Amino acid sequence: MNLYTALNFVQSAPTSTSENDLVFGRMAGITRYLYENLPSYESAGYVVFVLVFILSAIVYKLGFAKNDLTLVKNIIIYIFLFLGCIVLTFLALFLPMIEGLIVAALILIVYKTRLWREKREERRAS
Repeated sequence: MNLYTALNFVQSAPTSTSENDLVFGRMAGITRYLYENLPSYESAGYVVFVLVFILSAIVYKLGFAKNDLTLVKNIIIYIFLFLGCIVLTFLALFLPMIEGLIVAALILIVYKTRLWREKREERRAS
């Protein structure tokens, strides 16, 4: 038995349902839902990462992005955002990161629409 076969055997070893229940019981809501309902844990991990990255990009764009940055600076920012989301994905397993990013995005959407309405009313008044 070579090392690769041994590693495959260890990775495919069945886990007990009590261990799964313990882990799923500690997971955050959306992450638990994804891990329970997607066909594999690997695909669920990728979906969690994509959700964290997309929501982080939305929050960055709505709250912190400057319009006058060059393309190179934007690319660098999004590369570092991508790298930071790898860490956030690990935190999202047991902390409500996705839920927090959704709330932050909704608050920033409300803020931006109110700001847009105020500017529109100021232009009409003058």
